[in-house]
Amino acid sequence: MLKARARLAGALILGAALALPLVASAQAPASPPVPTTAPTRDAGNVPVAPQVAAPKPAAGSTAVPGWNNPPAWDSASERPQYASVPGIDTNRLIQGAGREWREFRNGPVTRLGGWMLVGVLAIILVLYLWKGTIRLHGPPTGRLIERFNAVERASHWVVAISFVFLALSGIVILWGKHIILPWLGYGGFSWLTVLSKNIHNFVGPLFIFSIVVMFLIYVKDNFFAPGDGAWLARAGGMLSGNEMPSGRFNAGEKLWFWIGLVILGTVISVTGLILDFPNWNQGRQAMQQANSIHVIAAVFFIALGLGHAYMGTLMVAGAWRAMKDGYVDETWAKEHHSLWYEDVKAGRRPEKIMTGTAQPAPGDD
Repeated sequence: MLKARARLAGALILGAALALPLVASAQAPASPPVPTTAPTRDAGNVPVAPQVAAPKPAAGSTAVPGWNNPPAWDSASERPQYASVPGIDTNRLIQGAGREWREFRNGPVTRLGGWMLVGVLAIILVLYLWKGTIRLHGPPTGRLIERFNAVERASHWVVAISFVFLALSGIVILWGKHIILPWLGYGGFSWLTVLSKNIHNFVGPLFIFSIVVMFLIYVKDNFFAPGDGAWLARAGGMLSGNEMPSGRFNAGEKLWFWIGLVILGTVISVTGLILDFPNWNQGRQAMQQANSIHVIAAVFFIALGLGHAYMGTLMVAGAWRAMKDGYVDETWAKEHHSLWYEDVKAGRRPEKIMTGTAQPAPGDD
């Protein structure tokens, strides 16, 4: 029985081996037929394909002559094309200046602006560790002088609070991917950036309105006087401990008013409106230029604002309470703004001296 099965298997294997050459020959291409006549002199010559010229593009086309060659984006994007949607730059696919703007914003502006703010914070820290808080030399009299009325304080605080929101949201937008993204992660940073963008867009118009109101209220007391140059030359004498006479606002405060509030505030407001309302049909290049100017002006505004906030809180005792409550002690007015104090005492100013009981010097309690 086993021998019979073995012989059958051997026969099948031998048959398969003999059939393989037949299958291979059947799959091979057929050999050319044997010629029945003598070869001619043209035998073996392969005909050459006819030379066809490349198609010529139609007039005005951006196609490159050749066989199905696409146009080069760097040349096509710089020339206006046809677009069914009307508007500036809607007929231009790619704007090359956008790459230059991105490199400028993400390069020098981000790097130098960041180090500038770090330097300002370092200077403030050194000054505070060196000089500390400037306190009154004489005892308080208990008589209070109105420093700022309610309208003046309200306009100041609206500007200050809106500035803080804009500064913080702007820091997230400009530097967030460097200082926040590494520890917050992509999901949290995405949420924070969207929130910051909306805060920036909606608080911006309020800031613009508030600085216009503040300008109209404070401009009458911020014109430069003859003694302001000497005050600036000696930094007001605040570092030496012998403050120089000044009016209601000293020369440093006047510089902050004109450079910070008026000049930088105007630049930030105009460029901010251009960025906030793209539906005014301004082009991409105008938006890019406005963004660059806006960011640079905002960095300087933040730097000056940090110095102003430091002098109004940690540097000069009593200055914070003047803007918070509206009043300063008579001694404070005499030591920090002696010319203004003399005008108030002589009745040349609308502010009045109020009698009261003796109290700790503002900032010392």
